[in-house]
Amino acid sequence: MSHVTAADGAQIFFKDWGAGRPVVLSHGWPLNSDSWEAQALFLADNGYRVVAHDRRGHGRSTQTWHGNEMDTYADDLATLIDTLDLRAATLIGFSTGGGEVARYIGRHGTARVAQAVLVSAVPPLMLRTDNNPDGVPVEVFDQIRAGSLADRSQLYRNLADGPFFGNNRPGATVSQGIRDAFWSQGMRAGHRNAYECIAAFSATDFRPDLDAFDVPTLVIHGDDDQVVPFEVGGRASAARIKNAELKVYPSAPHGITDTHKERLGADLLAFLDTYAA
Repeated sequence: MSHVTAADGAQIFFKDWGAGRPVVLSHGWPLNSDSWEAQALFLADNGYRVVAHDRRGHGRSTQTWHGNEMDTYADDLATLIDTLDLRAATLIGFSTGGGEVARYIGRHGTARVAQAVLVSAVPPLMLRTDNNPDGVPVEVFDQIRAGSLADRSQLYRNLADGPFFGNNRPGATVSQGIRDAFWSQGMRAGHRNAYECIAAFSATDFRPDLDAFDVPTLVIHGDDDQVVPFEVGGRASAARIKNAELKVYPSAPHGITDTHKERLGADLLAFLDTYAA
């Protein structure tokens, strides 16, 4: 397996598929790079080099005790990009991975970045605070934390069988296989790593990071997202990022990498092809 070594010695697993201008995929919580497999295969087949890593504590990367927060996630991503010497890359982040992309740009700039995409992403700030009154109440995240400590396996089952893929909506047809893949990937994450990542994705304020975006940016979000509500995530991010393009998927849930993979692949490819070196 391929790994890069982070500053503290953690081993960060990555896939490197295809050839062409690089695309870097950052995954959601509590998943790993396998969650991008439909988009990775599609984009690599269409002339792009696709790099997808497992965040520390997730999948095949080291289950570190420390560093389970956005600054370190972004620095690990920088280590990956620098080690592979990726240039003119398009960074695509799903959910928590969107936060990772935002913090990367906030901390490391866009010298190696040509484009950015946020998909069902957690920025600008999920948590309700005095200066973010439309955010999600802390009790929601406290319930996720309690569920993780009480029965992490069942928590992931409940998320996959319910809001993540919109399987709790009338007429939903999300396969058992998709839901099982969510659970399987989640259980490969370290317990502490996944637990601490709840605070990382919910309470990190990415607003200053979004202000630093100076590359073409596409924001994609379902308007029936029950995990990162559209108004809190996609609409707010698109309004904050200068000249961002917003694509709204009507009635789409959070997990559109699976439920809307054909449309998502086509939209990503169309956006990638707009880049002129």
